[in-house]
Amino acid sequence: MFARYNMGAAARAELSECPGFNDSFVVTSLTVPGFKDLAVAAKNLIERRGAAIVVALGMPGRAAIDKQCAHEASLGIMQAQLMTSTAILEVFVHEDEADDPAELAAVMENRSRAHARNAYWMIFAPDELARRAGQGIRQGFADAGPLPGT
Repeated sequence: MFARYNMGAAARAELSECPGFNDSFVVTSLTVPGFKDLAVAAKNLIERRGAAIVVALGMPGRAAIDKQCAHEASLGIMQAQLMTSTAILEVFVHEDEADDPAELAAVMENRSRAHARNAYWMIFAPDELARRAGQGIRQGFADAGPLPGT
């Protein structure tokens, strides 16, 4: 709810374009008050609803305390992954990644969609990820590209 953009809607829109949507897989979503609530929500999606993978979307603010809280939330998400032996893709967009609201919205849209697609590939098409290894692909901003000689 704290996020200034509906990242979940962007992720669901991306997944709706994937082969097998509502046939081979169903998207279940859960909205939480803030990113600090993501770890337990993800754990519950896995343990109570049988999620094969979780995309945890959140927007930390620009203040130092927000960055500290995001770090702590990240640790919780990692712990939930270890407790459930299930991948939870943490997708945070920090409010200070862009000063222009339109650019920030574009980053949030792109990163949410890209990680939703990554989650799909992890389950249904892992070769797609392997094919992109070492390419400097970024979510949110322009790709960095591979290093010379690779």
